[in-house]
Amino acid sequence: MVLAIAGERSSAGKTTVTLAMLAYLQQCGLRVQAFKVGPDYIDTMFHQYVTGLPSRNLDPVLTGESYIKECFNRHLHGVDCGLVEGVMGLFDGVSPPVIRLLSSVENKKQLTDFASTAHIARLLEIPVVLVIDCRGLSGSVAAIAHGYRTFDPRIQLAGVVLNRVGSDRHLEMLEDALESLNLPILGILRRHDEITIPDRHLGLVPTAEIPQLDAVIDRLADLGKNCFDWERLFPLLQIPSSRRSSATSLHSRIPTKIAVARDRAFNFYYQDNLDLFSQLGAELIFWSPLTDSALPAGVQGLYFGGGFPEVFASELSANRAACDAVRAAILAGMPAYAECGGLMYLSQKITDFKGESRSMVGILPTSAIMSSRLTLGYRRATARQDSPLFPAGTIVWGHEFHRSELSAMPNPPLYRIDGSSIDEGWRYVASQQATPTHQLHASYIHLHFGARPEIPARFLQHCQQWKNPLNF
Repeated sequence: MVLAIAGERSSAGKTTVTLAMLAYLQQCGLRVQAFKVGPDYIDTMFHQYVTGLPSRNLDPVLTGESYIKECFNRHLHGVDCGLVEGVMGLFDGVSPPVIRLLSSVENKKQLTDFASTAHIARLLEIPVVLVIDCRGLSGSVAAIAHGYRTFDPRIQLAGVVLNRVGSDRHLEMLEDALESLNLPILGILRRHDEITIPDRHLGLVPTAEIPQLDAVIDRLADLGKNCFDWERLFPLLQIPSSRRSSATSLHSRIPTKIAVARDRAFNFYYQDNLDLFSQLGAELIFWSPLTDSALPAGVQGLYFGGGFPEVFASELSANRAACDAVRAAILAGMPAYAECGGLMYLSQKITDFKGESRSMVGILPTSAIMSSRLTLGYRRATARQDSPLFPAGTIVWGHEFHRSELSAMPNPPLYRIDGSSIDEGWRYVASQQATPTHQLHASYIHLHFGARPEIPARFLQHCQQWKNPLNF
């Protein structure tokens, strides 16, 4: 089986538990495939750092249920075990307005946990380990565990992990309370066992920015070895051969060179997106807007993912050679796709939380201003005009997660956002030299291409057809 690690609420400790288990399994010489419920980029970075294998997002809003099952079974091929890190609390799903917009969902009024960890566990038929934050609890822990086990009889609760246990006496009270439930205690983490991973305004600090990360992983592996009941856990982690399926291949191939911005400033990418580009024939060439002075030679398209350009705005701005090269390429008609952090990089400037402004590429007629307001949620967007990714009228689901606002909005916008009064996204460059030949798609919305391979295929076709007037 593959296990899902769920919390009884957000911040119960499921990321620590997941990483500790992954680190120990890796230390044992096992190949472990990690998954993450939802659209999160940063947790998957930590999974990959520990296991050496790209972690996969399981998000039914962005990709649908069929793709999740196919992706899950495909990536269990060739590994020894798998672990799914949940999102928020076990039964916490998306909001009712999002459910009402999902065309694939039946009985919308009755569904309350769509896209939750429970939903994914039911869909994949895998057992759940529940992480309980035990601070301030004694006998009440039994009521919590009993409620989670009986709330949905379709969920197989394999056991609990008791997190933030204060003392031996505290543990004794917790064990006494749980004894009558006959529910296995699969792990015990003490309060002094807590490991702190630094965070910032959008969550955990990415792996590339933590110099002491190897020491943290070693500590996690030690916790994994000593804090869990592996006699009970190992049998649950074995993968039946029926769950494994080999990789599928796409027939159409579009040989193209794509420059993908990837460094400390830009690292929010769904691995499935990168894989799809490669399967379609693209050669992905990674480069750094922070340190490289030019685009890779011979590229025919640009891909800017999200990240933290506001944190590295000074360095990005100082690298004028990279900014000028990107600007010249887009003005020459090279197809470009930018989302969130990439959009900010292509703007006129970024103003950070301290009010200091730094010049960016300057291809978009707007500036990104950091604020305390968090924009977060799924979006159903309808394309209002053609772009290198899809024609007008295409409906896509995406996700927004940022603390910046734009000083000016496009007219006309690229998207109509269903259920929102604000439309957004750029199709063409609004500058004196702008013409309909410019092929830029820039938006705050992150897209997952997994169930929509026609989107990256269209982008590659535009890249392949582009005639290079400047000999990039």
